[in-house]
Amino acid sequence: MKVRFGVMGYGFMGHVHVEKLMKRNDCEVIAVCDTNQEKMADVPDGIETYSSMDEMLEKADINTVLISVPNHIHLEAVEKSARKGKNILCEKPVALTLDELDKMEEIIKETGVKFSVHQQRRWDWDYRTAKEVYDSKTLGNVYTIQSKLYGFNGNMHDWHVYPEFGGGMLFDWGVHLIDQMLFMVDSKITSVYADVRNVINEKVDDYFKIILSFENGVTGEIELGTYFLADKEKWFERHWMIGGDKGTMYSDGFAPEGKIVRTTRLLTNVPGKTTMTASGPTRSFGPPADGLIITEPLPKVVTDQSYYYDNFNKAVNGEEDFVVTIPQVRRVLKLMEAARESARTHKSVDFE
Repeated sequence: MKVRFGVMGYGFMGHVHVEKLMKRNDCEVIAVCDTNQEKMADVPDGIETYSSMDEMLEKADINTVLISVPNHIHLEAVEKSARKGKNILCEKPVALTLDELDKMEEIIKETGVKFSVHQQRRWDWDYRTAKEVYDSKTLGNVYTIQSKLYGFNGNMHDWHVYPEFGGGMLFDWGVHLIDQMLFMVDSKITSVYADVRNVINEKVDDYFKIILSFENGVTGEIELGTYFLADKEKWFERHWMIGGDKGTMYSDGFAPEGKIVRTTRLLTNVPGKTTMTASGPTRSFGPPADGLIITEPLPKVVTDQSYYYDNFNKAVNGEEDFVVTIPQVRRVLKLMEAARESARTHKSVDFE
């Protein structure tokens, strides 16, 4: 069966989805709907346009709905689509609360339609590089994974400035960064500690730091800020650091630039020689001896966000299982609620 999409919502992500899906041979974009007619002025020729989700569900010859409306409308869109027997690809975050997700799951089970969530950043180049390093165990026993994203524009945009619409960075990029970390580290989480703030946005969060303690001994650190200022280009991008007992990996940028760094030998104790630094004498943190530090290139990975559509379209036809599953999505949403509780109480929250 060829997947025949109707796209609900033709804002930024609606445009992105239509552009990418139109390049594929395993699906078609049949229709688009949006309550704002101005947004549909540039809908490509041959695609039907509708002014409401109800009209598109009733009239368009589609078997699958791609939901890219604002977050607070997801539940309504999922229910109406499922009741019409349409398979569903929903933008993230799938829901604003666990209660909303519970209702969605009940409807999906009742109607029997296929359902997945657009967590396409599991296929990002920077993430897949970091995941390959972690999975290969080349760093030995990993004790820390740091995932960071910084920007300088500061203000949120469009409907993302409204908390009642599900705005804020935790619901925006936070979902992706958390999903990446949980998809990488196959272990229970024992505790969550978080700081979530409105730095320059009045009503929604634009900064967060989340510390995850995993049962396998890994500490995961996720930090995002939209108002980190510096005068060097690479500061305003994506950063990974993975530390193990056999080396360290770092990478900068969405097209990752970095290295794996090792030592040629381990010191049994600090050297007797004292090094003088600008902050005074030290033996532990002076410059390394010649030949002590060696580097290796980052692994080469082949990946593309289009792999998400590959999987979704095949899963709709029963050819393989969904890579992004509802239990995984539920875990991310549950962790986000724990992060908000921790930020509110200034205390760590027991998790799993």
